[in-house]
Amino acid sequence: MSSFFTIPSAHKKRKRTEDSEIPKKRLASKPSRVEKPAPRKPQRDESISGSDDDSNGEEFGGFDDEEGSQGSSLGGDDGEEETAAERRLRLAERYLDNVRHEVNVDSHGFDAEEIDRELIAERLQEDVAESKGRMYRHLASELEFGGASHSWFKSNAESITGIASCAPFAYTVSKDLWLVKWRIQDLPKDQWLPTKGKKNKKPPPPPKRRPERVLSVRGDKKKSKDNSYQGHTGIILTVACSEDGKLVVTGGKDRKLIVWDASTLKPLRVFTQHRDSVTGLAFRRGTNQLYSSSKDRTVKVWSLDELAYVETLFGHQDEVVDIAALAQERCISVGARDRTARLWKVAEETQLVYRGGGGSKSKGKAMEGSMDRVAMIDDEMFVTGGDNGNICLWTIHKKKPIHTVSAAHGVEEQMPSDEASAEVEEGKRAVPEPQVRWITSLSTVPYSDVVLSGSWDGCLRAWKISSDKKKLESMGVVGSLDGHGALHVKDTPLTNGDVKPGEGSISKGVMNEISLFERGDRGKDGLCVVVAVGKEHRLGSWKKVNGKNGAVVFEIPRIET
Repeated sequence: MSSFFTIPSAHKKRKRTEDSEIPKKRLASKPSRVEKPAPRKPQRDESISGSDDDSNGEEFGGFDDEEGSQGSSLGGDDGEEETAAERRLRLAERYLDNVRHEVNVDSHGFDAEEIDRELIAERLQEDVAESKGRMYRHLASELEFGGASHSWFKSNAESITGIASCAPFAYTVSKDLWLVKWRIQDLPKDQWLPTKGKKNKKPPPPPKRRPERVLSVRGDKKKSKDNSYQGHTGIILTVACSEDGKLVVTGGKDRKLIVWDASTLKPLRVFTQHRDSVTGLAFRRGTNQLYSSSKDRTVKVWSLDELAYVETLFGHQDEVVDIAALAQERCISVGARDRTARLWKVAEETQLVYRGGGGSKSKGKAMEGSMDRVAMIDDEMFVTGGDNGNICLWTIHKKKPIHTVSAAHGVEEQMPSDEASAEVEEGKRAVPEPQVRWITSLSTVPYSDVVLSGSWDGCLRAWKISSDKKKLESMGVVGSLDGHGALHVKDTPLTNGDVKPGEGSISKGVMNEISLFERGDRGKDGLCVVVAVGKEHRLGSWKKVNGKNGAVVFEIPRIET
């Protein structure tokens, strides 16, 4: 709809009517012609203030404003429409009321000055920092990674290839076409939380409570030629769930991307736009916009509010094997053997390329052949992992990693010479160098300094972003404390890959996926981490481990200060 501000300037002059030719002194004698001012056009006010209203509504929490359409009733006593400034003021007051309600101000009996200074001001600062995509929480020093409890659960399935969580539920997918919904147990009220600076005498560890199986559905390989079948007909490789917990999405080798109703696990829509295996899924934070990666070398964008395909992003020169996203309309993907990570700015229709492949054997580092894993820390930093065992820390402003942790999960044992070669004489036997353990899974606590990584050494390892945001620091193995609060010698953090296979291990097998959520309001009760484990790598059977098929839940307590 055009308005005064959008039409060409040549048409802005109003045509003079016959009445306008009447002399001005005659207008004074006819007050009935001018006693009422010309009504404002609603579309002109909307075209000016509409964008401001939308942006400010999103800034103050993005709540729906049903009263906004009732402009005349929300104005002053004279029935005028609400202005943009008045609307912003009203939304700000509502936002502050919501914050007061969330922090339970009334129950604590704080005075107004203390509330504004400590509680509301702190929450506002956090919300602004998150809206701008900055890391604003320092959780690594507040979490007791070594004191985490863990419990196994499985469903007699083959290798678990993917896992997703949305409290209090977790969803697993496996190579035998199962999609299973689990309910994760709530923490007991008397959970033990270590106290900083105090040595408790044999404190009781948190109870190991296994998740409860709620629902499950299985695909059918025999129906691969049935186009009407709304289920998987090939290995399911990845799973993701929306932030509101209403939708679950799976993708697999059958090229299908299936949207499920989370409450019933009934299929809502089956997409077949990808031309090869769907390898990764990521929801845009706070929305139902979905990004998918595939072996067809593309990234696709979906709108699940309309259950519709949006667009395809091209650029990778090899299989796209993983993808990650946060709140802004952008995502990061890694392209396996093209050894690049690409930041896709969807709205601007541009991409930034970050090239890996660093390291050389002359420097004591394994050469990177494939970049397999990516996770976003905030909207300016991310981490990647690959088949050379390195974890790289990146910033979007530099094309090379700013820090690299070499052999983050160590190396395999040296193969015995009699097994490596059929030669009888000892000097002629060619023994290969020990293999570096790949980084098979990566995850972060968004907008914080916590990074978690997995491989096939059976150890979930925690890392901390340094205070200057320039390097990764080891926080040790998750769940490596004994009952007296001391680290086992064999569980010391890996720095140079000199720990033998299986030492300090908790879950034997390949860690194919890591999912997590925070307990309580903004993690005040700790962190829950769910890990998918299998005897094989999720994308193939070239790496087999003498381990288990299943998943493990880690409950990482928060240190009381």
